[in-house]
Amino acid sequence: MNLTERYRELGPRRFARWVLLKRIGKPIVRSVDRFMVRQSLVGDPPIYDKALFPWIPALEASAPAIRAELDRLLEQRDRLPTFTDIQPDQGKINPDARWKTFFFCGLGVRSDHNRALCPETARVLDRIPGLELAFFSILAPGLHIPEHAGVTKGLIRCHLALKVPREADKVRMRVGDRSFHWEAGKAVVFDDTYRHEVWNDTDEERAVLLFDTVRPMRWPGRAAFALTRALLRFSPFIRDSKRNQKRWEERDGAAFERPPAAAEALL
Repeated sequence: MNLTERYRELGPRRFARWVLLKRIGKPIVRSVDRFMVRQSLVGDPPIYDKALFPWIPALEASAPAIRAELDRLLEQRDRLPTFTDIQPDQGKINPDARWKTFFFCGLGVRSDHNRALCPETARVLDRIPGLELAFFSILAPGLHIPEHAGVTKGLIRCHLALKVPREADKVRMRVGDRSFHWEAGKAVVFDDTYRHEVWNDTDEERAVLLFDTVRPMRWPGRAAFALTRALLRFSPFIRDSKRNQKRWEERDGAAFERPPAAAEALL
């Protein structure tokens, strides 16, 4: 698709965003990525050895409590926002809007509303060093997320599996040239800047706690990521996500009740 066709498809405002992110921002970020890889203290594989991350055992031990909070939210599944409700620019990888989400934080912006609904999940997330993004990721039965890639090598992604279909071999993820299946209560750590793709070829939903943490790096790499983070945080992409999250909280979020323990803590 040439630039004229792209402009006609997106319109003036979205076309300007596309140029900023794809034609200007992305080449700069990729150049910084190559530098951060050289500064990495954990290498650059598609999927990591969990032993590199000392916070994993406590995270996995908390899986039952986190699952209980997720189950309460799923009682009103239809009210949960889709991925594109919060991040409309991601429509290409979720065109049929069957990817449900529940955001806790993103690049310094956090949802106090959602944290109050899931206090145990919030406490677990607060103990993870360098946390930058976190949300429940809920894939509908039969859903396929096409190949895509993350935005920066400065972050490493983790999935804590909470709901895994009984036919676990039919729900899988490919990261680069490697693939894995989820196991309930277990975490997988990977680099989402590798092209990755997800299949849920079952009649049950799959749900994980998805979050990003800062890649362990020497100080020049950390400085490079701080610059990348600042650029991302003040991009239209993040501003729109913040506004859309607030709109969902006001429109549908009020229908969710806080768990009894959280409500009592406010008295």
